[in-house]
Amino acid sequence: MATYIQVPETDAPYPTDARAQFPAARGDAITGDRYWSKEFAAKEWEHMWKRVWHVGGRTAQLEEPGDFITHNFMRQSVVMVRQKDGGIRAFHNVCRHRGNRLVTVEEGGVGEHFTCPYHGWKWNINGALDHVQDEEDFPQGSPCGKLRMKEVPCETWGGFVFYSFDPNAVPLMEYLDPIPSLLGNRDLANWKRVVWRTLRVNTNWKFASDNFNEAYHIPAVHPQFEGMIDDHYSTTVFEMYPTGHNRMIEKLQPSSRYPDAQQMKPLWAQVLKEWDLDPAEFEGRAQEGRLALQQARRKLGPARGFTHFAALTDDELTDQFHHTCFPNLTLTGTPEGLHVFRTEPDMEDPNWSTFDYWYLAPEVAGGADVPTLYGLRPWKEAEHQTGDFTAYSAEIPQGDFLIQDLDVAVTQQQGLHSLGHDDAYLAGQETRVRRFHEVINDYIEGRR
Repeated sequence: MATYIQVPETDAPYPTDARAQFPAARGDAITGDRYWSKEFAAKEWEHMWKRVWHVGGRTAQLEEPGDFITHNFMRQSVVMVRQKDGGIRAFHNVCRHRGNRLVTVEEGGVGEHFTCPYHGWKWNINGALDHVQDEEDFPQGSPCGKLRMKEVPCETWGGFVFYSFDPNAVPLMEYLDPIPSLLGNRDLANWKRVVWRTLRVNTNWKFASDNFNEAYHIPAVHPQFEGMIDDHYSTTVFEMYPTGHNRMIEKLQPSSRYPDAQQMKPLWAQVLKEWDLDPAEFEGRAQEGRLALQQARRKLGPARGFTHFAALTDDELTDQFHHTCFPNLTLTGTPEGLHVFRTEPDMEDPNWSTFDYWYLAPEVAGGADVPTLYGLRPWKEAEHQTGDFTAYSAEIPQGDFLIQDLDVAVTQQQGLHSLGHDDAYLAGQETRVRRFHEVINDYIEGRR
């Protein structure tokens, strides 16, 4: 049983969600071999990855019956397909004849059947085997009517399609609790993925979960945010849940860690000006601009096309809401949209992983384009951009926060091999990092 510590409400900048329980970390060591040992990676696969829910794609990719998406994880491949009744089912992407992979593309449409390219067996989109060549030549009887594609649990939430390798997986909403309700003011099912990037990075998959479970790295890694993101632990909400999921909320205002926190910074002034606020009026009390900005966005947002502002709380009109969903998904809500970060392990080498960045945006009424980290993008499903992180960092201007995070990911992966590193020495505000590793241990050691 976990021990829970009570965090006084006065320690939080605004009330903590009542469901947060703050499990006390046991103190399990976070040793370097967790990030590069093939033996440890094998334990993660066997005891954790085969039991959790995975994001396979977006429901927007599955408009008509027979539309499908595939998701490859380690050596496994799953195909998710829209059914004639409107539902979505997921199957192992393999022909049960001789083991050939049925689908080799990321997405597409098949109408009635998946046809194996090896011997032409036809599998109905509902999993049934409808046709085989030389049906009469099977001494054990025709496989039609006997064999079905092996199905895996598949559910949706917020426009995301999830699947699990565990046939006895708990229901998705139970697994995700309380994340859906924490993001309940955002109509994610109808937002579009306007940015879709996948990068191969020389780091272990756990880096991103470690990174997004704390704000301690921001001053050193993202100094450009000093003027508008308050990263100090005294003003940040840190929440933990028994499910292994977490939430961190950072105020949109100059950082409280600096003596000049009440002095107007250029980036903060720019944000205020965009919403018809005079930065000079907040000189010497810059943080008060946050509440004024909330009021301005509430008043001016609908006329500027941001009709979704009406569903957001005042805090959601300014602040950053980071939800780290165990084990490898981070959903960061801002007033403008949702940043989605996901890392997945390499099938061969735990020193490598894939890093996905998606940006989901609501429609801006009266305008065809929406703002993103990469400039204005049309409000439609983006094409998938893939590549190597090294090439990406050469293409994108320095100062991009993804480059900053992943640069550190690469150098940390190198350092984690050092004989001089034995355990992480964490600050209180990094407690969720240790808890994340302890939840992994719980899976591996059979406590979950």
